[in-house]
Amino acid sequence: MPCEDLQIPAALRGRAQQIIDVTDMACREHLDDEYGLLTRRLVARLARKRPSPLVRGDARIWAAGAIYAVGQVNFLFDRTQTPHLTAKQLAEALGVVQTTMANKAGIINRMLGIGIFEPELTRAAMIEQHPMAWLVEVDGFIVDARTLPAELQDEARRRGLIPDLEARRAA
Repeated sequence: MPCEDLQIPAALRGRAQQIIDVTDMACREHLDDEYGLLTRRLVARLARKRPSPLVRGDARIWAAGAIYAVGQVNFLFDRTQTPHLTAKQLAEALGVVQTTMANKAGIINRMLGIGIFEPELTRAAMIEQHPMAWLVEVDGFIVDARTLPAELQDEARRRGLIPDLEARRAA
């Protein structure tokens, strides 16, 4: 996915691409394509931040921090999840110090206000299982949107009230 598609400012495209090249390689070799996409989205958010923190520091450390932050959202470090890596394995794969990587992820999380179940950074399989993602109010009642007729589900997706998993998987 080119930097233009990620809405990365022209002045930061080269720098963001350096970081994305590292994250793409690591995700391809140790995780999967979905992690690569989610990490690219995170790097793009950092590039759009004013002033962007990406202009300073080692690209490999920014890449490691970005993957770590996305991994935290998706429980990458929980051995019951697939894919799974330990923080030590991730740091070794990227050639960075584990504490430096974790510290950079902490900075990213605070800077962007990232928490657990960050919709833009959560894997489709996790959203599918997350009950809160599907709750909507209909005539004053909270219901699971997956139990609604198809046309109401389509409208809820169009309005952004529930996730559009098909669109996410197609991306």
